[in-house]
Amino acid sequence: MSTQAWTTEAIEALFELPLMDLLFQAQTVHRANFDPNAVQLSTLMSIKTGGCSEDCGYCSQSAHHDTGLERQKLADLGEVLSNAQAAFDAGATRFCMGAAWRGPKDTDLSQVEAMVRGVKALGLETCVTLGMLKPGQAERLKDAGLDYYNHNLDTAPEYYEQVVTTHRYSDRLDTLKQVREAGISVCCGGIIGMGEDRRMRAGLIAELANLNPAPESVPVNMLVPIAGTPLAGLPVQAQARIDPLEMVRTIAAARITMPTSLVRLSAGRQSLGEMGQALCFMAGANSIFYGDKLLTTGNPEWTADQALFAKLGLTPAAVAESGRRCAH
Repeated sequence: MSTQAWTTEAIEALFELPLMDLLFQAQTVHRANFDPNAVQLSTLMSIKTGGCSEDCGYCSQSAHHDTGLERQKLADLGEVLSNAQAAFDAGATRFCMGAAWRGPKDTDLSQVEAMVRGVKALGLETCVTLGMLKPGQAERLKDAGLDYYNHNLDTAPEYYEQVVTTHRYSDRLDTLKQVREAGISVCCGGIIGMGEDRRMRAGLIAELANLNPAPESVPVNMLVPIAGTPLAGLPVQAQARIDPLEMVRTIAAARITMPTSLVRLSAGRQSLGEMGQALCFMAGANSIFYGDKLLTTGNPEWTADQALFAKLGLTPAAVAESGRRCAH
């Protein structure tokens, strides 16, 4: 974990470095902690789609937005295990399951626990993202064998109400606290390109880096505009700020401030192109989602990822932690 407290100002200063200096610093940190040519592979499955009561401005699954998304009930165990087996056969080491809920009901959680146990039995690490947890639910998931719980902070605290109004930033932090206290590893990151400025991006990274300890897994997403969501028009105004090199800088800042975390190049990856992705890997990204879909948005096809890995000399990590050199 990071041993220093990071201020927004210090991280903003990283963003302002000449790009080559920033990349050199990030690559130095990365090589001190990980095999620089190993990338962890995760697969993400939506186990319950649409109808979420929250109003997250980027999300196609919110009941507040008319995106044309068809609601689906909680998937059955057989479907989940079939998808998990396919992911395992294709080289994934972690299988992530996402449900569009404000938070799970206890009856729903029982079904998710069965999914966790089944996926775990296949030899995969398990991760779920189920929304906000009530007391006792994290412990139940831990008992079922859950490895990671994903709950993103999304953006800086001061910008959060511009993105979500149906819950507070503190609610997110409370769920993360419950997850950590239950002994589950934390997967927590955010989204850039939602109209925030660079200082707010630095503020998000400061929030993440100063969690005690920092998240073991940090997904960094670029906004994927989805018609019908409030933020769908933002990339037109924000395009000058959110280009591939800004994503590279964000990845580098995350790597420097969270040296032993897996930094995942997540949503929006296909818009970066091969060169943009290559620079992100150079900046310290060492985890990706693969498959044709991230919950409800597109993702590069695995054949394209294999071709890119071959060009760059990257190899899938045999297990999630296999790329780690040390953990200090």
